[in-house]
Amino acid sequence: MATAPDLAFWREHTHINLSPIAAPSILGLFGFAASTFMVAANMAGWFGDNTTTPLLLAPFAFAFGGIAQLLAAMWSYRARDPLATAVQGAWGAFWFGYGLFQLFVGLGGLPGIAASPLAATAFGFWFIGLAAITWTGFFGALAENASVALVLLALAAGSTLLAIALIGSFPTIETIAAYFLLASAVLAWYTASAMVLEATYKRVILPMGKIGPAPNKPGAIPRQPIQYEFGDPGIKAGQ
Repeated sequence: MATAPDLAFWREHTHINLSPIAAPSILGLFGFAASTFMVAANMAGWFGDNTTTPLLLAPFAFAFGGIAQLLAAMWSYRARDPLATAVQGAWGAFWFGYGLFQLFVGLGGLPGIAASPLAATAFGFWFIGLAAITWTGFFGALAENASVALVLLALAAGSTLLAIALIGSFPTIETIAAYFLLASAVLAWYTASAMVLEATYKRVILPMGKIGPAPNKPGAIPRQPIQYEFGDPGIKAGQ
């Protein structure tokens, strides 16, 4: 019968020497929330048109969505967080491409999805890939954090509906997809805010539904695990 390893020696002799970093997902989630909110609000018909709006969206989607999320993805490697690395990296790369696409549309070099069925269909196929990646992230997040899982659930559902809408030319479904994306943006803002407040106040302010023994109730003190089981005493894996 297997028994738990005796970690007393490590607890008594470990010297912790770290270069701690803030949770990379804070930057990634805020960048995603702002970019997705603006683009989805435009898709839902809350503002904008098909001529001027692409040029207004392009630089901010490129910078706030693309650069912020890709930086978060790279820093997530250091935090040993494969979920954040995969999802932030995939969506950061998408926002890079989306910003460039909108720039070309605004300058007249490419047709927009509203004006070209061919462009809409091609964009829809891109969202098939994004939806598949995001569904994988959602199932992964179910083992870690309910708040992140809800972000990815709304995002995956919105991406799936958007793929169907663009490929099949269903405007009503496209509008519904936009509202799912808006919901994912709001949930991402909440999750990032909860992470910021927990880090600054040193206790849980907004619960995130962390899976396992991690504290979830407001006022609880966050755990600081030392991960002996991974052979890295003093190193905390994940965010």
